[in-house]
Amino acid sequence: MLMQTMPLPQATESDDDARLARRAARADVSAFEQLYRRHHRRVHGVIVRLVGQAGTRAEDLTQEAFVRAWQALPAFRFESAVSTWLHRLAVNTALMEMRARRSRPWPEDDDDALETVATPDTAGRAVLGRDLERAVASLPPRARAVLVLHDVEGWKHEEIAGELGMAVGSSKAQLHRARGLLRARIGEVA
Repeated sequence: MLMQTMPLPQATESDDDARLARRAARADVSAFEQLYRRHHRRVHGVIVRLVGQAGTRAEDLTQEAFVRAWQALPAFRFESAVSTWLHRLAVNTALMEMRARRSRPWPEDDDDALETVATPDTAGRAVLGRDLERAVASLPPRARAVLVLHDVEGWKHEEIAGELGMAVGSSKAQLHRARGLLRARIGEVA
């Protein structure tokens, strides 16, 4: 009688991800392709925000993040959601790239590629989204990374400082700098 009134629990997207990840960890390429299709936009989005470019570099880093995921899946312990793990892996991939390129300037990617980052539902939001993405992309790399990690990803200054190899005070100063530059750049566009 009790079973008639209690609905059966429904599988969640997280459960589906875990099931696919377990299959992929056993070298099931089809399962990994499904994980890729589910998560590549979010992974690509965080990489674009961190490296400031939506062109070839961001695509390459997205692919690198998924290659690392494929390699690391057999050791994944399912202590967090697969989506959380993939997101963190994407952030780490972008940060490693930023560290490796710290002393070298990045060549410019296709400016029009930024238009594909956001998919707002109105033309006004599309213009604002592109302007904001361009303004964030134009920030100096460390200021941009701190801004994205703090304001978009919700990291604490202690986490950012540890990950970027800087003092907590420097993280706070970079965030202040990034916000000021962003306000100035958005003001120029408006």
